Amino acid sequence: MTIPLPPTEAEDESSTGEGSAWLGPRASEDDPPEPALRKGRGLTLRAVIPNAITAAALCSGLTGIRFAIEGLWGQALFAIVLAGVLDAMDGRMARLLKAQSRFGAELDSLADSLSFGMAPALVLFLWSLQDLPRLGWFAALGFAICCALRLARFNAQIDTEEQPHKSAGFLTGVPAPVGAGLAFLPMFLWLATGGEPFFRQPWLVGVWMVLIAVLMISNLATLSWTSIRPGKEIRLGAIALVGLLFAALLTEPWWTLALICAIYLALMPLGIVRYARVKRQRIAARQA
Repeated sequence: MTIPLPPTEAEDESSTGEGSAWLGPRASEDDPPEPALRKGRGLTLRAVIPNAITAAALCSGLTGIRFAIEGLWGQALFAIVLAGVLDAMDGRMARLLKAQSRFGAELDSLADSLSFGMAPALVLFLWSLQDLPRLGWFAALGFAICCALRLARFNAQIDTEEQPHKSAGFLTGVPAPVGAGLAFLPMFLWLATGGEPFFRQPWLVGVWMVLIAVLMISNLATLSWTSIRPGKEIRLGAIALVGLLFAALLTEPWWTLALICAIYLALMPLGIVRYARVKRQRIAARQA
């Protein structure tokens, strides 16, 4: 008597049509397209490392809230900045280990929403906005909601073929980790100046948070890492600049973080202008 053998993984995927759906959203907007992954029976051993980094980023962001409750503002900022560093590592580690999965992508989106949406909103509310109990809370809520909406938009568009900004090497709006850093600019300046009361004014912090929230969900073209390519003649200088920037973060962290925010804001018009040039070239090519 012949005993039927169970179907192989490839046969099982072809019959269910679920193999190509396993990839899911990527962890970073700068990630290049990846081939479809096979549906697995669970997390592989090599997938543990990038997901553990994502979990560490989530814990770091939430720990920032605990520091803020205790009034340890410097430690709160450090915890959320560390979450941003870990967030930049997990997606790249997953690609390096070829361990991308839908589980990891969904975990990353959840971690980003909490670490760069909810955590900054609560930290800034406890630091300043609670002096305007109603309007301040609405500003904090608006920031957290806009961060979640941005991540939802990114996940919804990840499999869309028509992405004009991404295909040209740009992002749509301000990324969530960058938005969190920009929202903390008044706090960076407050710590850098030794507690200047002006930077802690709730109306200033509230208006600034709303502005950054709008930038996160906007359709503006912003520069991505893939669009920043220094020429051969300045690459050695760029390496030296990165080294000096790291030294500055160790010696004057708050002034340095404020400067990084200012540089990013100054480069935003450049991204808009460069994308407008690309858009004109595409229109001219279609009309030719």
